[in-house]
Amino acid sequence: MIFRWQRCLILSIIFAIALVLSIGLNRVLSAPNLNNTYVWDIPPGIPKPIVPIDNPMTAEKVELGRHLFYEKRLSVNGQFSCASCHIQALAFTDGKLVAVGATGEKHPRNSMSLANVAYNSVLTWAHPEMKKLETQALIPMFSEHPVEMGLSGKEKEILKILQEDEKYQKLFTAAFGRGNSYINLNNLIKALASFQRSLISFNSPYDRYRYRGDKNAISTAAKRGEALFSSERLECFHCHGGLNFSDSIQHERLAFTEIAFHNTGLYNIDAKGAYPRNNTGIYEITHQPADMGKFKAPTLRNIAITAPYMHDGSIATLEEAIDHYEAGGRTISSGEFAGVGSKNPLKSNFISGFKLSAQEKQDLIEFLKSLTDEKFITNPIFGDPKYRKS
Repeated sequence: MIFRWQRCLILSIIFAIALVLSIGLNRVLSAPNLNNTYVWDIPPGIPKPIVPIDNPMTAEKVELGRHLFYEKRLSVNGQFSCASCHIQALAFTDGKLVAVGATGEKHPRNSMSLANVAYNSVLTWAHPEMKKLETQALIPMFSEHPVEMGLSGKEKEILKILQEDEKYQKLFTAAFGRGNSYINLNNLIKALASFQRSLISFNSPYDRYRYRGDKNAISTAAKRGEALFSSERLECFHCHGGLNFSDSIQHERLAFTEIAFHNTGLYNIDAKGAYPRNNTGIYEITHQPADMGKFKAPTLRNIAITAPYMHDGSIATLEEAIDHYEAGGRTISSGEFAGVGSKNPLKSNFISGFKLSAQEKQDLIEFLKSLTDEKFITNPIFGDPKYRKS
């Protein structure tokens, strides 16, 4: 015989089990596909980038991040997006001397290419501790000095826009789970970082020549230029070596992370090594006198289409950039920045100068042009989803 209290207890237990199973099923149905294995578009033999444990790559997050990257409503005036300073056709640079924010305020530095940003061990021109895309993304969004996206104090407004947008409801659900609670700033940043990590560029003529065995992918002149680039005579490879042509790099095969900053003799205002006040390199962070004018060596991939050059965009062409290194530093004859860069006492030992014939200079330029990845700058999966198919 089963007493009434026993029957009630059994029914309560059954109800509790059903409730738990229901909640579990709902969580499974609303959860993103975290078991999705992301497929990197990299050639055989190229190591994969390092991805943070707390933000694994998924195709759903990358797609959400792509929409957010081109979303102009994520700016103070609704007319500006990440893509405003990082244009795909220019290898995700903007062609300007320095970046210009949503309010028209100029940034002191040139917009860096996002090509292979997943391989970068540090992410900006001159901040030794800026190592995660998830952290770096907060700066252009919320910085007030200078203003870029201009979103400081507008976090709730941004999230409300996304939460009320049917498209973003679907995209966030696919990437993170169902419900407005998943449409939050943390997940927004994770998605943006995931899209940026997907911006892989390893399909230039040089890549086909060096990694895929196509001996005719680059010209004879470019091959001569590669030999010059890799020679001790020019020293280029010391700062722009490796698979990403930068000595600040990380990937799955490296036992340790490589980070480096260099003074290239671009300025020497007081004959003691001084740089312009708003562009002192990592000295701004470390306050160590020896760090004056030290900046990161950016990737040279797609370099022919990412002019102007240097941290402040002050060198207009590849020819002028080579002239700068050939002279062992830039001489500015007059004006507030006048000085002889080749005599900068703080410049790198690798910037010692060299001599090139006209033919050698052209060969070097042909090599640098062979680093342009046409597929990367036209691939619709990296483009604005409003105009290109997924």
